[in-house]
Amino acid sequence: MNGSDPTAAEAPATAADGWSAWPAPAKLNLFLRIVGRRADGYHLLQTVFRLLDWGDRLRLRVRADGRIVRHGDLASGLGPAADLAVRAAKLLQTETNSRLGADIFVEKRIPAGAGFGGGSSDAATTLVALDALWGADLGLERLAALGLALGADVPVFVRGHDAWAEGVGERLTPVDLPPAWYLLVDPGIHASTASLFQAPELTRDAAPATIADFVSGAPLGNAFEPVLRRREPAVEAAFAALARVGEPRLTGSGSGCFVEFADRALAQAALETLPPGLGAWIAGSAARSALHAALDAFRLQGRRQVVQGTGF
Repeated sequence: MNGSDPTAAEAPATAADGWSAWPAPAKLNLFLRIVGRRADGYHLLQTVFRLLDWGDRLRLRVRADGRIVRHGDLASGLGPAADLAVRAAKLLQTETNSRLGADIFVEKRIPAGAGFGGGSSDAATTLVALDALWGADLGLERLAALGLALGADVPVFVRGHDAWAEGVGERLTPVDLPPAWYLLVDPGIHASTASLFQAPELTRDAAPATIADFVSGAPLGNAFEPVLRRREPAVEAAFAALARVGEPRLTGSGSGCFVEFADRALAQAALETLPPGLGAWIAGSAARSALHAALDAFRLQGRRQVVQGTGF
């Protein structure tokens, strides 16, 4: 699998020490179209978000002193104040006037800048988990609205269901998708979303699609794919390798690529044919977010108890 997990010595591990574990699932964009622009300059998108059974994991511990403390490594160039999990915790603190704080440790598996939603999912998990751990009970709708201030992808992770998305990505319609397995590749390129949106060759006025178009299998594409394939040889190489086993697609505005398969065995067989060192692995779809399963487990055990979490 791409990305390294912390060793047991690096990760705070035990419920006896007050820590609880919460999954932060990855996502794929099964297509992505830009269909216009709002008056404020934000681009209008259409996409389908698909949640996966793989992702990051957060360990959280409630603090009585109100401090938000980020433990472990941060993304390159980021300070704690810019970390999305920290920003989510502070936003929730402000919204609820909570005097409680949190220790936050993120076990990173999702590569940064690859379009798999790692930072957004970490933020969503922080909102949902601390809402429960602090006893705030804002509910998913309010948490999703808060999440939108952190990033357009955050609400889908808060709500925890595959969705058709429009607007800047915040207008979500739940969709039921058939189970699938995905062969994923990280070309190792940190794609800058802001830079890509400024690309002169980017198609910004695609004809709007419908859910019926998606269901029928119409080729809806990803607006960023031709831009990244021309600009980044590593992305083009990943597409060339994946084209030997299926139809490769780009996810989000990142550099990550994927091919969909009907079952795990087919995905595994395709993985074994790829060149070594490509940075490839497989993951399955998730009918329901592992984060919501962890939330259910927490509620069943009672607020005062610390849970180990489920998933990953």
